[in-house]
Amino acid sequence: MRLTTKGRFAVTAMIDLALRQGKGPVTLSGISQRQAISLSYLEQLFGKLRRHEIVESIRGPGGGYSLARRADKVTVADIIIAVDEPLDATQCGGKENCHGADAATGARCMTHELWATLNEKMVDYLDSVSLQDLVDQQRQKHAEQAVVVMHRNAAVG
Repeated sequence: MRLTTKGRFAVTAMIDLALRQGKGPVTLSGISQRQAISLSYLEQLFGKLRRHEIVESIRGPGGGYSLARRADKVTVADIIIAVDEPLDATQCGGKENCHGADAATGARCMTHELWATLNEKMVDYLDSVSLQDLVDQQRQKHAEQAVVVMHRNAAVG
């Protein structure tokens, strides 16, 4: 099981967008530059996020994207599922035919329940983390870094 760049980039881009909420629409080119994510890739991801009503697009000059719902109402699981990221640790993709492609003759492997339970825990965890939680983490991290810089500058003077 692994989270591909699709899921990672979607979450990163959504944090970037949410950090700038309230300052007008955010352009994908801005996100692309700040996060070093290809603009064409972001366009694909945001098309999926828009179809799942996580973001909304504003057309025209000064347009871009904004959140379609509050950041505390969007979970990491919502984002990952919206971009078609599979969250499955089983070898069979949840089909319970780990030992054969034919569901009639295939049988579950001995560790199927282990991986199926991991899937449930993963989704539960990702569903418990809101976009607002991640935005708050970033703001806290930047505030702590600013304090360190101020202390260093004060010591120099």
